[in-house]
Amino acid sequence: MVLEENKQQKIVQMFDDIAPTYDTANRVLSMGVDIQWRKKACDETFVRYKKPIDLIVDVACGTGDMMGYWQKRADKKKLKIKKILGVDPSVGMTNVGKEKFPNFEFVISEATNLPLEDESADILSISYGIRNVVQREEAFREFARVLKSGGYVVILEFTKDDKKGSLYAIKDFYMNRVLPKIGGYISKNKEAYEYLPNSIEGFLTSDMLQNELDDAGFTTEFVKSFSMDISTLLIAKKR
Repeated sequence: MVLEENKQQKIVQMFDDIAPTYDTANRVLSMGVDIQWRKKACDETFVRYKKPIDLIVDVACGTGDMMGYWQKRADKKKLKIKKILGVDPSVGMTNVGKEKFPNFEFVISEATNLPLEDESADILSISYGIRNVVQREEAFREFARVLKSGGYVVILEFTKDDKKGSLYAIKDFYMNRVLPKIGGYISKNKEAYEYLPNSIEGFLTSDMLQNELDDAGFTTEFVKSFSMDISTLLIAKKR
């Protein structure tokens, strides 16, 4: 338990360190395609959730990008959201988020201990953050606790794949050789961007992730991979 806590603290500290340059590095490294992935996540969720939306919670919200897309896509569809809440353990990241989105509320908290009442959220999202949660299965149970019956958990993540071939060799070269150099140059923290490909390699496949969600009380309704399976979108409904 102590080792897990220490590992989690080191990850949070890493994000505190890279917070000032995080958005710039993210846009450069993803070449902006993550914007389409985020929009797709919002749109596919809104298609499924037909009830009034009191609360959307974005866990591991970072600098608030996904919160912004929830609001923009809801506005486009003329949907009313009473509140969007960002939750993240990194003070550095949320401080940047507060400057970008002064109208949103941010709180400092771990994914395993959300400051929310039981069955209070309609939608809970976590974008490129679940692999950084050391006690992942505990977090999934916490997500189920705070979501209303019939609510949705929305996950965007870099999942592990076991596929081979020239395209996947190119992807591996980019993730392991190019990304750490560019990310390290922008952030002046190469170690943080060496962590990214290593964390993906040590993470789960999409199928494994779905199994853990099922164990936590969710039924996966939508799965889609993007850009040679670099990113995966999972939308699961609380049973």
